[in-house]
Order: sequence, then C-alpha cells, then structure tokens
Amino acid sequence: MALTAIALNATLKRSGGDQSSTDKMLALIIESLQREGVKSQTVRLADLNILPGVTSDEGPGDDWPSIRTKILESDILILGTPIWMGQPSSVAKRALERMDAFLDEVDDAGRMVSYGRVAAVAVVGNEDGAHHVSAEIYQALNDVGFTIPANAVSYWVGEAMGNVNFVDLDKVPEAVTKMVDTLARNTVHLANLLRRVQYPGQQ
Repeated sequence: MALTAIALNATLKRSGGDQSSTDKMLALIIESLQREGVKSQTVRLADLNILPGVTSDEGPGDDWPSIRTKILESDILILGTPIWMGQPSSVAKRALERMDAFLDEVDDAGRMVSYGRVAAVAVVGNEDGAHHVSAEIYQALNDVGFTIPANAVSYWVGEAMGNVNFVDLDKVPEAVTKMVDTLARNTVHLANLLRRVQYPGQQ
C-alpha cells in the first residue's frame, strides 16, 4: 500500500485570494513526494474554524477533529508556515497546541497515537529566521510523538526588509529544489521503515 501524506498549510491567507508562498513551497514538496509514490493531500488551516485549546475536540463548531483524523490516517505530516515576527504563524501554533492532546492519547501498548508517523517542515519568509522557526516546530512535533528525518526542512528566505516573496520568483532556486527532493526522499525512507517496524511499547 502506498504511503500517504498530509500537508498542513499554515498561511494566514484564506483560499480565494492570491497564492501564498507557503502554497508554492508545499506544492513543490507534494510534487516531489508524488515522484516517490506518496499520495498527498493539503489542508489550508486558515479556511477552517480551529478552536483554541489542547484537547482533540473543543466542542461545537470545532473543525480540528476532522483534521486530527486525517493526520492519524497519514504516514507523513508536512507542516508549512510563513515567518511572522520571527516566529511560526499563529495558525501553525494553533495546530501544534491542538496536537498536544496526543501526549495523553495512547494505544494499548502505551504509545502515543501519533507514533510511527514522520514529520517534516516547510518555511518561507522575507527575513532571516527559517532555522529558528523549523527548530521550534521540530521540537513541538517530536514532543507529541512524530519522528523527524535527517534534513527534514525546505525553506526560502528573502532579503531582510525586502518585498520579494517566494511566490514571486520566476524560477525556483536550485538550492530549494535540492532541499525539497532531499526532504521527500528521507521522509519517505523513514516512513517506510516505521511502517514495517513500529516503536516498542511500554514494558
């Protein structure tokens, strides 16, 4: 059975307007994953009503439960975020806060329900900070049970104080293409290993 991936697009822009740079970066990653035989889907978080909280269901009107289901049905999670004020977007942070519930949701062997899934990160912005943002997200995802492959980030940052966005580039830089392909290759490799051999449960 083919591996599956879900990409969470944490742009602040809702659908229907101009394409965001996060859209463009995630599209490159999904294309590369498809070449590796992975079936992928993207969820644009800003289009949904994700209530604040740290449980898997915060009550009426909460769209998070359906996203949670998609995450747990996938082998790979890609979290894509722009840089705002040197940080991951508020939308990305909201998603991470909701995944905090995985800490208390375990299977019969005491493993978090997220165990066995691989995560990677996509970051775009017009200032320095891609390493800082990816480090924040790596730590959060690892805390809630995801496994991070080697070189599991693809990013682009423009000139500080500049006005050129990734989406505005006529050509994707070769360095970004290389990062995207490395991310996809390593993520698929690790996801295949974890599908065959799950982490041990509590003794």
